[in-house]
Amino acid sequence: MPRKAAVGMRCRLLLWFAVLSAAAVLTVVWGGSVTYDGRSLIVNGQRKLLFSGSIHYPRSTPEMWPSLISKAKEGGIDVIETYVFWNQHEPKPGQYDFSGRLDIVRFFKSVQAQGLYACLRIGPFIESEWNYGGLPFWLHDVPDIVYRSDNGPFKFFMQNFTMKIVDLMKSEKLYASQGGPIILSQIENEYQNVEHAFHEKGPPYVRWAAKMAVDLQTGVPWVMCKQDDAPDPVINACNGMKCGQTFVGPNKPNKPALWTENWTSVYEVYGETKRGRSAEDLAFHVALFIAKKNGSFINYYMYHGGTNFGRTSSAYVLTAYYDQAPLDEYGLIRQPKWGHLKELHTVIKLCSDNLLHGAQYTYFLGQQQEAYVFQRPSGQCAAFLVNYDKRRDVNVLFQHTHYELAANSISILPDCRNVAFNTAKVSTQFNTRSVQTRATFSSTQQWSEYREGIPSFGGTPLKANMLLEHMGTTKDESDYLWYTFRFKHNSSNDQPVLRVDSVAHVLHAFVNGKYIGSAHGSHQNGRFSLSNQIPLNSGVNQISLLSVMVGLPDGGPYLEHRVAGLRDVKIQDGGKSRDFSQYPWGYQVGLTGEKLNIYTSSGSQRVQWGELGSHGHGPLTWYKTFFDAPPGNDPVVLFFGSMGKGEAWVNGQSIGRYWVSYLTPSGEPSQTWYNVPRAFLNPKGNLLVVQEEESGGNPLEISIGTVSITKVCGHVTDTHPSPVNSWTKEDAVRDESHHGKIPKVQLRCPPRSNISKISFASFGTPEGGCQSYAIGTCHSPNSLPVAKKACLGKNMCSIPHSIKSFGDDPCPGTPKAMVVAAQCGR
Repeated sequence: MPRKAAVGMRCRLLLWFAVLSAAAVLTVVWGGSVTYDGRSLIVNGQRKLLFSGSIHYPRSTPEMWPSLISKAKEGGIDVIETYVFWNQHEPKPGQYDFSGRLDIVRFFKSVQAQGLYACLRIGPFIESEWNYGGLPFWLHDVPDIVYRSDNGPFKFFMQNFTMKIVDLMKSEKLYASQGGPIILSQIENEYQNVEHAFHEKGPPYVRWAAKMAVDLQTGVPWVMCKQDDAPDPVINACNGMKCGQTFVGPNKPNKPALWTENWTSVYEVYGETKRGRSAEDLAFHVALFIAKKNGSFINYYMYHGGTNFGRTSSAYVLTAYYDQAPLDEYGLIRQPKWGHLKELHTVIKLCSDNLLHGAQYTYFLGQQQEAYVFQRPSGQCAAFLVNYDKRRDVNVLFQHTHYELAANSISILPDCRNVAFNTAKVSTQFNTRSVQTRATFSSTQQWSEYREGIPSFGGTPLKANMLLEHMGTTKDESDYLWYTFRFKHNSSNDQPVLRVDSVAHVLHAFVNGKYIGSAHGSHQNGRFSLSNQIPLNSGVNQISLLSVMVGLPDGGPYLEHRVAGLRDVKIQDGGKSRDFSQYPWGYQVGLTGEKLNIYTSSGSQRVQWGELGSHGHGPLTWYKTFFDAPPGNDPVVLFFGSMGKGEAWVNGQSIGRYWVSYLTPSGEPSQTWYNVPRAFLNPKGNLLVVQEEESGGNPLEISIGTVSITKVCGHVTDTHPSPVNSWTKEDAVRDESHHGKIPKVQLRCPPRSNISKISFASFGTPEGGCQSYAIGTCHSPNSLPVAKKACLGKNMCSIPHSIKSFGDDPCPGTPKAMVVAAQCGR
């Protein structure tokens, strides 16, 4: 047992945990070559402490997969996790698609090729900010169906698809029990969030889903996330940002603590303020989950978010998905998040033997401070010193040694003596992403346009004497549904008002073929109204209302009963109000350009394109141009900051929706740059088609660019630990103090580029950090020369944080910091 701390440090042994751990060690659940006990998953007979990263195969391209997986592996990831996307794989009952970005077999073989494990989250309800939560919309029309409940029709189709995926994995020998990479599978998804809404139909469904999955005999364990009562042998797992605090723990002592979704950021929606998550906060909660909950599996959701191509995002969700993840939308490394987590993974692996095989003890170090110690009978131990105080740095006494703990941080001591890592001390570099414009489309000669026709009641193919529900009418074949009616106007009033209430997302209104106004809802408020004065002719008038969805809902109970579209239509004429809700209506699903596929090379020939501006300036206009691929290998992007709302295609492949006109509270668009994977491009003559809904879009200001990391910066202080890569397994068990290691600024440019300029360097008391810096009251005049000598012309460099490095002490007795900022170039 560790030595008792000095006077003032209270300690208590978690005896119950030791008993629990001993029992768990003796109880092993077998499942082929992958088993588990109360400490961890067991792969080929060995306990594993695993870091996992979510990379969703449809949100990138097969050409990107090897690079993404490689960068994840370099970042200390052991497992690649993905959902399975039912509505993409089975767009019609019994018709399956596993091609291109949907080639899940190729994806898992790419994982296996790099020696990593895989986690297969079948669902098949996945939520994931994905259209309709991943469910195929054709389920909506199955008689008597109730999704995700003890309902025969739903269970039939869910089991069919689950078996299809499992059989596919087995046929390709992708389960670990067959020598493949898949060590863990998931059935259902966060069902506990909605279970109560299904009353007596909820619990039987949970038991059925668990049994159905286990009976498929995959040879690997199954999990249910956010399902505290997951039936044996299924493991209950945690999702969220703070599972070290919120997880109730495994529901049986022989199950390990797993964290299936540790959110690396917050998904973004149109019109709302961007919310991120710092590297420090991520690291704190990972370390806490391991130390406090004995966690042994942590999955980052997302490690690479990617792109919601086409119409795959759910309601109001941006095309760019989790761009703030350790690997950004384009697959570039985002620092410091990627590097700080890599250091955390490295130091945790230094402690892994103690974490997986040692007994856990808890010591109280203060009112808001405690230590978690993991010790083996040999005496080797690892310690986590936690400061929960979010405002104050504190000094604590642990095993006769004083330690300074930053506010809201955890220091990790692989040998119970020396601090190898502190979650609040970011030693890794920061980097800056920039876009270089490669070509513009500013000439009217570069563009052609096609104006969408406005349908009238007589020309619509579907009629009904009522307002139809939007989603049930479009069947998810389009975002768009035209509602049309005609009526005779005889009043002398020249200021009639059209009022429309909608529970769709956007509405565009036309009277006699002329645009008269638009309105839209928000992610937080699903109901909105349009109220406009309208010009009416004496006699028959045509009213055409275009209802628009920006993705379908992705969750909640009774999803099959959710409604969208127009709910109420009135015209106020003088003192009278006429209600058209129960009235003859004509409907058209989708736009003409969609039906004719005019965004493809062949489809574009089916309509007559005119010169830019030949149809005047108005909404519902298609624009067409051609461009050559930018040279090099950097990611390619299109700038749509001059456009309003719509969708864009490159060589017939949709790069997603855009909605630039919907501004955040700060007055900025949610997204202006749109990813164009190089796999979509030809060297020359690429077809770009833009479908613009609104009247304010200007295609002449669209541009094409490439994305790269152009700036790097490092910041360390006297209190930063030395680089984690200076530690070894031997250090973790060696009985020495501090090992003579010191902090360092370490800079590294992307491959094929070098440090071309030192923008700033200061050793002393620089003000700020890498996000904003200036020379402070104490500054070594040798700072810039030392940095230039160490770094210029190199891909990477390292500068020790020491007086010796800079020749003399610029301010004796004053704590020092060092900031070095550089530019990368080719």
